[in-house]
Formats: sequence, C-alpha cells, structure tokens
Amino acid sequence: VQLQASGGGTVQAGDSLRLSCAASGRASSTYFMGWFRQSPGKEREFVSRISRSGSTYYADSVKGRFTVSEDNAKNTVYLQMNSLKPEDTAVYYCAANRGSYSISPGVYDYWGQGTLVTVSS
Repeated sequence: VQLQASGGGTVQAGDSLRLSCAASGRASSTYFMGWFRQSPGKEREFVSRISRSGSTYYADSVKGRFTVSEDNAKNTVYLQMNSLKPEDTAVYYCAANRGSYSISPGVYDYWGQGTLVTVSS
C-alpha cells in the first residue's frame, strides 16, 4: 500500500486542522492505520491509531483534542486536530501495519511522506 499524507499548514494556537492520508494499492481498511509525529531533535512519537474494526487509541497528549477516522469509500484516513498547541508542531506521518495494536513505529510496515504542522503561539 502507498500512503500520501496532506493537510498540514501553519496555524495559530487554538485553531484546527484536518490531516488526510490517502491509501492506494490496497484498501486502508485492511490495515491498522496510525498517525505519528516528529519534531526536530526528537524521536518519532505515536499520536493515534484506528484498527480494522474502527477502534481508536490516542496518545495522552492529544486525547480529547484529536480524532482519527476513516472513510473506507475514499480509502482515506483523517486526523482532525482541534485546540492546537505550539507543542503539536511537528511533521505528521501516517502509517499502516498488518494487524498489530502496538504503538511502536517499528511495527508499522508502510509510511507516508509526512506533512508539516506548525502552530504559533
């Protein structure tokens, strides 16, 4: 599967953004889809995940502010980000794995190219 992330941009604190991850080559619904982010000088960190059954899981840092969803008809996964904070600034990546609930980046087999989100204070 090939993944294409989009939707990043520069916003102010408190604003919202919606990221998209379009999958091609195979339906995204056949994978566990995850969102990760990486800031300069930091390791890539887990943000959220949606399983094949639609169950979701979030990092504590984004819980209550971010929502992951999937449109199977469009083969696209979304990350709705509300109440953005400067500490959310990072390159956001979508990724897919074949069936692991793990939040470790190492279990994800496929990665998109990343989209930059910058939140100014």
